[in-house]
Amino acid sequence: MSSYQEKIKRQAAIMIASSFAIWVLASTTPVFAHGGKPHSEAFTALQAVQKATELYDRLIRAQKLPEEWETGLSSIHVSTRQAENKPEFVVQFKRIKDEPNSVYFFFNREGEYSGSNFTGN
Repeated sequence: MSSYQEKIKRQAAIMIASSFAIWVLASTTPVFAHGGKPHSEAFTALQAVQKATELYDRLIRAQKLPEEWETGLSSIHVSTRQAENKPEFVVQFKRIKDEPNSVYFFFNREGEYSGSNFTGN
């Protein structure tokens, strides 16, 4: 397969996964608001996915994650968790095969990056 065809295949996979994630997130409501901050907007699940996607792309471009993470991407999931009694968004990028099969990005309720790993913990 030519590099052009591989590039098109990668772009199509990312577009499909992103479209699915946006569709899922568009049907959800913000999970938490900024407590005590007047006139501020809540950090949303969609914003968490957007920030995680930027970080994910940077890791692939910097070759910190192998290309298989981009070409083999199967889904993107967003959820919440309680970390040290503080809610966080968890964005999971899952690939079709190989171990580890997921990479997770965490954001606090203000939208600040709080870490990433392959375990989700």
